Amino acid sequence: MAFPKGFLAQRLSGLKARVQHAFAVEPAGQPLSAEDIALLERVAAAVVEREMAVPAVMFLESVGPMNFLGSQALHFFTPILEVVFPQRDIERVALLLERRDTLSRLAILIERRAETRRAATRP
Repeated sequence: MAFPKGFLAQRLSGLKARVQHAFAVEPAGQPLSAEDIALLERVAAAVVEREMAVPAVMFLESVGPMNFLGSQALHFFTPILEVVFPQRDIERVALLLERRDTLSRLAILIERRAETRRAATRP
C-alpha cells in the first residue's frame, strides 16, 4: 500500500497543530483583577503583621516551581478548608496559584510591606 506524496508531512503538521497548546500556560505579566490584588495584599499584610516576612519570602521562592500542584491540592481540599475559610477565597487562591507569576508577586508585596514597616519603626 503506497501513501501519496506528502502524506506523512501533512499528518505530522496536523498533529503538531493539535498539540501545540497542550502544555501552554498563561503568560506571565497578565494583569490581576482588583479582587485578586486585594486578596494578595491581605495575605501580605497578615504575614508582615506577624513578622514572618523573611520565612514567608524564602518559602515562596523555594516552592515557586510547584505552585500549580499547590493549586490542585487546594481544589482537592476545598471541602475541608471551607470549614475555616470562605470557599470563595479558597477558590480564588487556587486559581491564582495556577498562574506562574503569582508567588513572585506575593513575595514582592511582602517585601515592600516589610520594608515600609521597617522604615516606619526606625528612629
